[in-house]
Amino acid sequence: MMLSRAARPALRAGLAAAARPAPLINNNAATYATLREIEDRLKSIKNIEKITKTMKIVASTKLTRAQRAMADSRTYGQTSNTVFEKAETKPLEGDGKKSLIVVCSSDKGLCGGIHSGMSRAVRRMLAEQPEAELVVLGEKCKAQLSRSNGKNFVLNFAGVGKDIPTFSDAASIADRITMLPGDYSSIKIVYNKFINAQSYEPVVVEAFSEEAIAQSPQYSAFEIDDEVLPNLREYALANSLFWALAEGHACEQSARRNAMDNASKNAGDMINKFQILFNRTRQAVITGELVEIITGAAASEDS
Repeated sequence: MMLSRAARPALRAGLAAAARPAPLINNNAATYATLREIEDRLKSIKNIEKITKTMKIVASTKLTRAQRAMADSRTYGQTSNTVFEKAETKPLEGDGKKSLIVVCSSDKGLCGGIHSGMSRAVRRMLAEQPEAELVVLGEKCKAQLSRSNGKNFVLNFAGVGKDIPTFSDAASIADRITMLPGDYSSIKIVYNKFINAQSYEPVVVEAFSEEAIAQSPQYSAFEIDDEVLPNLREYALANSLFWALAEGHACEQSARRNAMDNASKNAGDMINKFQILFNRTRQAVITGELVEIITGAAASEDS
């Protein structure tokens, strides 16, 4: 194949460029050296983006239902609190009295640091009360707290957070807690309080013992029979647990929606970067093929 006089300067420039050592390429290009590797990586990130966007939509739908359930559950919890506020009920303090901490988490992850934040709050409480015992609802906080405070565990529940909590669930848990052999002067329920769709914080609500209720300064104003007191205590505990579980569930759905939104944005940024890398690598491959063609043409002309 013969080249025209006008094409020969371009040929010599191409051959000179091919003879020069190749410049250093960036780390991404070194890691994903071939187009096939970059293309496979790009496809996997796009699939991840589809999953995270779908999970965000699902969490948004569940959040609406969870917020309605949370509003209903507050009626139960706040009503019990009003009774104890008017009775001026306070937790008892004294030797031989133990404290119980009930942690309301769930079994599901992919929702940011909602569980780890609550575990940190519980560890701070245990640092002040090392002998306090733990009841943990949900596998997430159980896994986190068992590493540092496994000796404090007396009871845990799995299967929490699969769906919107109901009062029946809370009543069953309250029944198991009241059957514990410990003589507790104080039962503290730790849960995530829903502030708004973007924020939440771990808070503590007190569930009083029968003795604490009976010793309330204004207890007599309610004219409660002594045989009814155990039922009142268990019912109040179930109310508080229902409130805590429902509010924690709403916080979890909100945190999951935000986490999946951030994950989708990060996946989008990675897709853009790998798309640019793919285009540059493809251009480099095309340039290399053109140089080979020109080199072959020059060799055939010389022969």
